[in-house]
Amino acid sequence: MPTNIDNRRIVKIDETIAETPTVKTLVFKDTLSYFAEPGQFLMVWIPRIEEIPMSVMINSKEGFAAVTIRKFGIGSTSLFERKKGDLIGMRGPYGNRFKLGKKYEKILIVGGGTGLVPLLRLATMAINKKIKSTIVMGARTKTEVLFEKLTKNIISGTASSLFVCTDDGTYGIKGTNVSEMTKIVRNENFDCVYTCGPELMMKAVVDIAKQNSIPVQASLERYMKCGIGICGSCCLDSSLICQDGTIFDGWQLSKMLEFGSTYRDKDGQKIKFA
Repeated sequence: MPTNIDNRRIVKIDETIAETPTVKTLVFKDTLSYFAEPGQFLMVWIPRIEEIPMSVMINSKEGFAAVTIRKFGIGSTSLFERKKGDLIGMRGPYGNRFKLGKKYEKILIVGGGTGLVPLLRLATMAINKKIKSTIVMGARTKTEVLFEKLTKNIISGTASSLFVCTDDGTYGIKGTNVSEMTKIVRNENFDCVYTCGPELMMKAVVDIAKQNSIPVQASLERYMKCGIGICGSCCLDSSLICQDGTIFDGWQLSKMLEFGSTYRDKDGQKIKFA
């Protein structure tokens, strides 16, 4: 069994799951990935194409893990097109993890799109620790809603709850997950808020948590080449997402001027969020 996370392992895709027309989950057997902590990521190698960072998706089969891809750039599109039996490479898992306080009884989880991947691993851990979880997931429209059935299975038989929001109101609650979070925190108290998804969404979640004096942890994403702190591509102010994150708390985020303001392209140039 491999024990060095820096050594690339070659794994065979065991199963592909079509989540939406542009989102797919690839399941594979890999012990190191199976034991990944919530929030950690893999560097996934698509032979002769690219190596890209991916959060580790949960899987019910012992010894198996998964990654969920949204078809977008060259690397993600190539990975999206992989089929059962194809080979891909893995390094990691890397990064820190979401933390659950020993005295936590109730948490709020807010996510969108493929940002739900590390949050579902967190939710599974929270449920196992008997921590009540309120999960708010958002999507632009009904066809883009991800992992609703899986989330319901995770929280089944517990006091935890799920709210599904769509921007256009074609499914669930009409509005964003941020607007629903605002309503929820007015009426309930939480030990911590956890979030992952588009950065502008996370910035709003962090601001609302701060306004309501609730601790918050966010999983951030930046363009990444190496995953081990060498290339510096994933810098956010003076921090490296791969080495110092991907999880940052509210205090750390309050000092990051680039968070929710700018991102960097492949050349390292700062680009303002639209």
